Amino acid sequence: MEAAGILIPLIVAGAVAALLALPVAGLATKLDVVDRPSERSVAHRSNIPLLGGLAVAGGFAAGLAAGLWLLAPEVSISHLGGMAVGCIVILAVGVWDDHTDLSPWAKLAGQIAAAVVAISAGFQMGHITEPVSRQTIFLPEPVVWIASIFWIVGITNAMNLIDGLDGLATGVGAIICATLTVILVQAGQPFGVCLGVALLGGLLGFLPHNFPPARIFLGDTGALFMGYMLALLSLEGYRQVTVITFVVPLLALAIPLLDTALSILRRARTGQSPFSADRMHIHHRLLATQGSPRAAVLQFYFLTACFSLIAVSFTDLEGYVAAACLIVVLILTLRMLVNLGVLSFAANDDSTPPDAPPGAEEKNT
Repeated sequence: MEAAGILIPLIVAGAVAALLALPVAGLATKLDVVDRPSERSVAHRSNIPLLGGLAVAGGFAAGLAAGLWLLAPEVSISHLGGMAVGCIVILAVGVWDDHTDLSPWAKLAGQIAAAVVAISAGFQMGHITEPVSRQTIFLPEPVVWIASIFWIVGITNAMNLIDGLDGLATGVGAIICATLTVILVQAGQPFGVCLGVALLGGLLGFLPHNFPPARIFLGDTGALFMGYMLALLSLEGYRQVTVITFVVPLLALAIPLLDTALSILRRARTGQSPFSADRMHIHHRLLATQGSPRAAVLQFYFLTACFSLIAVSFTDLEGYVAAACLIVVLILTLRMLVNLGVLSFAANDDSTPPDAPPGAEEKNT
């Protein structure tokens, strides 16, 4: 795979996203699609434009076009078209939510619709590879659909939930995207590489506008689009890479998935709706310990990068070695969560500072 086929789409996507960010911010301000922090917000800045996902999506589209032209991967029209339609659906849901604040159930219905489109186009979890014997177990069709919907919707919401500090979701998404792209490069899958490089370029181009203090937020438009594309990207690798196919994407997405799982358990224990907001997310804990939004964001990047490096290393592990390493990773992860204080199932935590410094993107909690 030639370097030009990777670098040029990356640069194109980054440049287009960077150029679109300020016009999109102007459009959002003109349409009054701006952030209005609630009493649950970590900071109290207001009127920061949303819809930043449109810039990321524009960069992604340009980068993907360049990648398809340069790499010319073998991909069916239905596979490519299904992804495109699914992206349009999820972007429409995000724009609508940024503009009118959709109910959680309406948002979920839109996510499921986008997932169904993608699964119909071949983005699906069709098998499980047992890590010790490497035996592949093919799943029945109903299980394929259920598992794939849970995977796509779960990752989409996981990325949406961590969108709580300026630049956090964008940077974390870029790290995860780079990890999944490296795995696809190792597997020699040109179409997956095109998707990954295009999304990575779009996120990197947008990040300077979104890093603390942000001039524009991803909004649900960007958080949902990014999560959706990361889900599809992981499934594209899942279809092709046969070594520990379930563990590798799970490790790459470990931090946002852990945050989502802990949030659901925490709210269920206190009798709250899984869609309710609280201030016990991992980024809230990091903000409390690090003292500034920028330091908390960088620490979150570091944790994500650590799991991403572990994910890449697992592609070369087999059998009992892989199982043993996975156990060690689980133990260290539990220790990290204990140290951060996020294993508490209380609805709120008084140790979180009520008036943190500016730099918190808190629409999606």
